Amino acid sequence: MFELEKTASTTKARLGKIKTDHGDIETPIFMPVGTLGTVKGVSQDELITKVHAQIILGNTYHLYLRPGNEIMQAAGGLHKFMGWSGPILTDSGGYQIFSLADIRSLKERGATFQSHIDGSKHLFTPENVVETQRILGSDIMMILDECPPWPAEYDYVKKSMGLTHRWAKRGRDHYLATEHIYGHKQFQFGIVQGGTHKDLRKESSDYMASLDFEGLAIGGLSVGEPAELMYEITDFNTDHLPEDKPRYLMGVGTPANLIQCVAFGVDMFDCVMPTRNARNGMIFTRYGKVNVRNAKWKHHHKPLDPNFPSELCQRYNMSYIHHLIRSNELLGLELTSLHNLTFYLWLMEKIRMHIQADTFSSWYTAMIEQVENRL
Repeated sequence: MFELEKTASTTKARLGKIKTDHGDIETPIFMPVGTLGTVKGVSQDELITKVHAQIILGNTYHLYLRPGNEIMQAAGGLHKFMGWSGPILTDSGGYQIFSLADIRSLKERGATFQSHIDGSKHLFTPENVVETQRILGSDIMMILDECPPWPAEYDYVKKSMGLTHRWAKRGRDHYLATEHIYGHKQFQFGIVQGGTHKDLRKESSDYMASLDFEGLAIGGLSVGEPAELMYEITDFNTDHLPEDKPRYLMGVGTPANLIQCVAFGVDMFDCVMPTRNARNGMIFTRYGKVNVRNAKWKHHHKPLDPNFPSELCQRYNMSYIHHLIRSNELLGLELTSLHNLTFYLWLMEKIRMHIQADTFSSWYTAMIEQVENRL
């Protein structure tokens, strides 16, 4: 499933390939988030031809609630439902349940929660989350886990980790006892928890590795802790994950986060940031971040970066993009979303090129400073 092709000489950056029945994924990779079966503001054709997305992410919690398992199975799974022929990873919904702290309860059996749509009650168990992801037909499914908040007391994080471990064993057993529905292979990733406590992170890494998942995710970070602490724990955590399995840092992050965490040995990323921030007027570029809502762009009658391969940069002046965003025009939201995703995937391609050429170690620190600039 995963081939490790190369490791950088003076960092832990890795070059690899994940093989699925819907296509190969070159790593390190960023996965655009298509929570409800759509990457907001960007069509499936654009994801292929302009963004060059190799894999996208869907969400079990949201798709279970709407349109629901019955419709999804009748459609033939998520690939056919949304007209996407490439690989898909589905999150189990653990993070969404975590965010519903006021309307959910966690017990040994599973997580009971109220729908954010109509208030109806539902139960997610390690087993039925696998069954729902069988119906979705994703190429990579995630286990059900509990994502503890930050900050949290050590004893709470340890107890939460224990629950995630027991759920992981049940989820893995159910995955191994069931079959795919649509004729293509599905893989299952475990999720390492333990908060910001290194002893718990090691314990969780060792336990998840013992269950022989096809890949392992680092969960429970980017939930409010300082970036430097997130970096410290990520760097520590990758030292305790198997070298022959893909490593997925969930919910991260900015362009600088991605570059730095690749240096720590992470292979896969996802985040809503490129599209969510785009809708608020934040544009990410190779020279830094732009808030296109600012008045300074009102009279900027030139493209932002005419040599960058996105429609926003090559065709339109910034004064026009400023006008669209300030007017809340749909075209503005579409152009900024498409640009940001194109930039994220362009950045991952550059990272892979530098790892392959043995120049990543001398390139990445300057690039982090560059993308953190405010233009």
